[in-house]
Amino acid sequence: MTPTTPSAAIEAIEIGRRYGNVVAAESVSFAVARGEFFALLGPNGAGKSTVMHILTTLVAPTSGQATVMGHDVVTEAKAVRRELGMVFQDPALDERLTAAENLEIHAVLYGIARRDRRQAVDEALTWASLTEVGKRRVRAFSGGMKRRLELARAIMHKPRVLFLDEPTLGLDPQGRRNLWERIGALRENGMTVLMTTHYMPEAEACDRVGIIDKGKLVAIGPPAELVAKHATTPGATLEDVFIRMTGHALRTESATAREMTVSFGKRGGEHTR
Repeated sequence: MTPTTPSAAIEAIEIGRRYGNVVAAESVSFAVARGEFFALLGPNGAGKSTVMHILTTLVAPTSGQATVMGHDVVTEAKAVRRELGMVFQDPALDERLTAAENLEIHAVLYGIARRDRRQAVDEALTWASLTEVGKRRVRAFSGGMKRRLELARAIMHKPRVLFLDEPTLGLDPQGRRNLWERIGALRENGMTVLMTTHYMPEAEACDRVGIIDKGKLVAIGPPAELVAKHATTPGATLEDVFIRMTGHALRTESATAREMTVSFGKRGGEHTR
């Protein structure tokens, strides 16, 4: 089994993962182009995080093959890790340390030269608007501040691919808006991003969406094309398509949450709504 899209930033070919008799992911196949913003959309327990963990080398697939920037996630795991940045669904910061210390540890782990570490840390804090609190312990940070720090840490070694596992989960409206502004800046610079979400506005703002349910990819394409292809009633939305294909309703969003997610929009200042 060999990759079928050599130019893809990410490619999954019939990847699956079983835990005994439990199927977490089954024969999932898709490719993400370089510079593309791609979302895996699904309810809790659908298999989104399992696919993400396979692609980031945290879990080995029990079937199939996957590559990141041409490197196999099993046989070339170290090379894959050098290419990617990751923001996990659950917080992955050491709250006993300061923001700067968390970044310094990441710089060491990713081989940033000693002479460049201070500058890399300072630039990351500036990018996250955390310079004034860089010496403060992370336990004192709000949820939004922690998420911005995690995102800054994920990109400080200049990865070519960024994985975001439900990055706005648990954030208040202000924290989500702030995080999306930074994600939008990364998108403008052409970074490849794969994101999992169960928030419809976030999925609608992506270049393409893969709808996943019960471990299987049931539909894939640009949001507008998915609606055109699978909707059965006039005026249907991506959410209507999702409900029709999976039988699940996604988490509801307030108007404020939808509006601020839209600000992340498309490249070149376009918006999805």
